[in-house]
Amino acid sequence: MEEKNVKVISSELLSDNWGVLRKVKYDFKLQDGSWQQQEREVYNRGNGAVILLYNKEKGTVILTRQLRIPTWFNGNADGMMIEACAGLLDENDPEECIKRETQEETGYRITEVKKIMEVYMSPGSVTEIIYFFTGAYSADMKISEGGGVESEHENIEVLEMPFTQAIDMIKNGKIKDAKTIMLLQYAQINGLV
Repeated sequence: MEEKNVKVISSELLSDNWGVLRKVKYDFKLQDGSWQQQEREVYNRGNGAVILLYNKEKGTVILTRQLRIPTWFNGNADGMMIEACAGLLDENDPEECIKRETQEETGYRITEVKKIMEVYMSPGSVTEIIYFFTGAYSADMKISEGGGVESEHENIEVLEMPFTQAIDMIKNGKIKDAKTIMLLQYAQINGLV
């Protein structure tokens, strides 16, 4: 049986609001066999899923635009971010979640998605894993205007744009969201659009 390389000494709850923030003290076994005590804050906000909707025939993608207040605090003038459709898993599996989020946020009902990867976006402080998907869309899949769920106070703008424009928006800094950049680059590398 393999020996553990981490032993938790204490875990103090700092906040239990939208997510759970803990201050954790632990011993970590180094490569030379010695132990070192460390302390970190760990934020658990649950896991998420994200999808790039693309239309190969039209050469377009669907993205969203919404307020992300933490970016405003870090110098993003209006706090608005252009992103791929995404959401927290809640109790759903990643595929169910992303299909539901796609319909709520973009108004498109998709039935087939492809999982392409699982990623820790900020492993130094956040427990979240994001499940990345791609999915083809067409005009006949549009069943509503989208925009998010009113009870969740979502105010989401749906953007359909040429794939080449989205790639240019990475270059000129108009798209700064890591998960969106990763999905657009995946699409570019794999010739999805």
